[in-house]
Amino acid sequence: MIRRVEDLLRELAPQVLGVLVRRFGDFDLAEDSVQDALLAAATQWARDGVPENPRGWLIQVAQRRMADAVRAEVARRRRETTDFLREVPVESVAHDDTLDMYFLCCHPDLPPAGAVALTLRAVGGLSTAEIAAAFLVPESTMGQRISRAKKRLTESERPFADGAHDSARVDAVLQVLYVIFTEGHTSSSGAGLRRGDLSAEAIRLTRALSSLIPDNTEVTGLLALMLLTDARRAARTGPHGELIPLTEQDRSRWDRTQITEGLRLLTATLPAGLTGLYQMQAAIAGLHAGARQVEDTNWSRILLLYNMIERRTPNPMITLNRAVATAMVHGPAAGLAVTDTVAEPLARSHRLAAVRGHLHEMAGDSAGAVREYQRAARQTASVPERDYLLLRAARLRATDHSPARE
Repeated sequence: MIRRVEDLLRELAPQVLGVLVRRFGDFDLAEDSVQDALLAAATQWARDGVPENPRGWLIQVAQRRMADAVRAEVARRRRETTDFLREVPVESVAHDDTLDMYFLCCHPDLPPAGAVALTLRAVGGLSTAEIAAAFLVPESTMGQRISRAKKRLTESERPFADGAHDSARVDAVLQVLYVIFTEGHTSSSGAGLRRGDLSAEAIRLTRALSSLIPDNTEVTGLLALMLLTDARRAARTGPHGELIPLTEQDRSRWDRTQITEGLRLLTATLPAGLTGLYQMQAAIAGLHAGARQVEDTNWSRILLLYNMIERRTPNPMITLNRAVATAMVHGPAAGLAVTDTVAEPLARSHRLAAVRGHLHEMAGDSAGAVREYQRAARQTASVPERDYLLLRAARLRATDHSPARE
C-alpha cells in the first residue's frame, strides 16, 4: 500500500504543480504548496486509503495551502487570495498537465542550461545531486543554477502564459526527458541499478510528445532510443540485483517487442536523413539490439556514428563512449589514448575510471585495471555499480596471483 501511494504521488505531483502554476502564476508558492499537499497525502492515504479522485484531492489541498500563504500577505496580495479560493474547474482536474509543465519550465527567458535544470528539479522529480551528476558539475553549482532560474522566472512578466507549446522549447524538453530516462535506466545513487518509475514516465511523456508533433524526427528518435535501451532491462541484473554488463547479458531476455517498435520508429525517421543527435544514438542502440551475440556487433559502424555525434556536439561522455568503440575496432591502446583527452572534464565521474579499467583489462594489464576499477568504485554512489567494480578488481587480483602465474 505504501509503495502504491508513493508511486501515485510521484505520478501526480507534476500534474498538480502544472494546474496551480498555470492558473496562479507563482511558481515558488505553488511548488511549496504542492509539497505540503504531498506530505499530507502520504500520511492520510496510507492510513485511510487513496481517495476516489486523488488528483483533485491534491489540487484542493495545495490550493488551500496557497490561500493560507496568501492570507499572510493580504495587504500585498489581496487579489490573488480571491483567485486562489475559487474552485478548480473540472477540466483542469481531468487534464494531464505534466507535459505542459515541462514546456512551461523550459521558458525562453531562461538560458537552456537553467531551464533544463529547473525543469528536472521542479517537475522531473530529480534531486539537485542527481541533476549535478548528470551535468558533471558540483551540487552547489547546480543548486545556484536552479535558484537563478527560479528568480528569473519570478521577475519575468507572465512567465507561464498560454502558448507554451513553442517549437523553440522542444530541444530543452527533449533534453529533460532524456536525462530523466537516463537516471531511471542507471540510477546515479542508491541500492538499485535502475528506477523504473523514472524511465517509464520518460517513455510515456515522450510518446505523448511524439503524438503532438509526429513529424519531428528528433522526438521520434528519442522515443526509439528509449525503447531500444529499455528493452535490455530484464537482462541487466542478476537474481540478487547485481549488475550484468552488456557483453555478458543473456540476449534472449531482451524485449523483442520493444526492439521491433524502436527499430520501426528509427527507420521512419531515416528518409529525412540521419542528422539528429537522438536519431544517431538510437541508431547505435539499434546496432546493439540487432546483434544476436556480442561477436556480431558492428563496432565499426558504431564508431562512425560516435564520430558523427562528436563532430556535431562535442561532449566528454560521448568521447568516452567513442573510446570504447575505438578500442573495439583499433585495440585498447587506441581507446586509452582517447580517454586521456577527457581526463579533466570527467575527473569527477566514476565512468572514466570504469572505462579505463575495462580497457586496461582488455590490454592484459591487470594491475592497471585493478587500480582504475578501485578508483571508480570509490567515486560512484551507486551500490550495484560499486559492487560490480570491486568484484571485477577482486577477480583480477585473484587471477594475477594464481599459482599458475607464479
